[in-house]
Amino acid sequence: MNDIQVTTKYPILLVHGLFGFDRIANFDMFYGIVQALEKAGCRVHVPALSGVHDNETRGEQLLLQIESFLKRSGYLKVNLIGHSQGALTSRYAAAVRPELIASVTSVSGPNHGSEVADRVREALTPGKLPERQAARLVSGFAHFLALLSGNPGLPQDPVRALDALTTEGVAHFNLKYPQGLPGEWGSDGAEQVNGVNYYSWSGCIQGSLRSEGQNALDPLHLALRGYALLFKRETAQNDGLVGRYSSHLGKVIRSDYPLDHVDAINQTAGLVRKDVDPVKLYVDHAAFLYARGL
Repeated sequence: MNDIQVTTKYPILLVHGLFGFDRIANFDMFYGIVQALEKAGCRVHVPALSGVHDNETRGEQLLLQIESFLKRSGYLKVNLIGHSQGALTSRYAAAVRPELIASVTSVSGPNHGSEVADRVREALTPGKLPERQAARLVSGFAHFLALLSGNPGLPQDPVRALDALTTEGVAHFNLKYPQGLPGEWGSDGAEQVNGVNYYSWSGCIQGSLRSEGQNALDPLHLALRGYALLFKRETAQNDGLVGRYSSHLGKVIRSDYPLDHVDAINQTAGLVRKDVDPVKLYVDHAAFLYARGL
């Protein structure tokens, strides 16, 4: 990757999604991305949020950390780049406190819900044993991640997290926080609302497994190829968890990069296809924000 020197006007906060964390030991959720952005001249911070909870709860956690960060750093606003559920979390923060947010960028965000979450919800009868067992397992895993990342006190609620990511759940969320949403399916939304700029980019699983290079050795990629079979509406255009057009928000940079859902944060530990570099996508996006005075 060629070195790009760019210092955005406002700091960049990378907002993780479901099962996300800021850091576990020497392992970053946004693998290699923080370092690349800092090398390019950006100030970067990764807030610690609940790994599994609803969008509003995570959004309130994010707002508290934004306020603390701004007070500590002296900046007036931040640029939010949210991956997966982190996009919905960022959208909530921008809708509630637009004066604190310069921009929201959705990276593989389920801005119209996840069809995989729909299938999981269909398989779990509310209040029955399967739901309780699944909630227990997911909650335990989330608490384990929170403990490892040094944030054991954060609340976790897997059922509310699941409901917040279904098509129905996100539809309810969108009624309250519609900023940046497209007026028509598959189109762009407004680039600026209430002084906040909205952008999005995402990827799709493409081609056969043989064409994946190192990615074919990634167990997460194999799992996401399996999840891709659960889609009904966006069967041929999804990243394994989020459909291409479901990801659209604000000005769409591109929604068909050859990336699966976790490739978009350079996971697992950088095992990605050779024809796209997700780390460079973040640096390029920082340059994009800089060019817009953000």
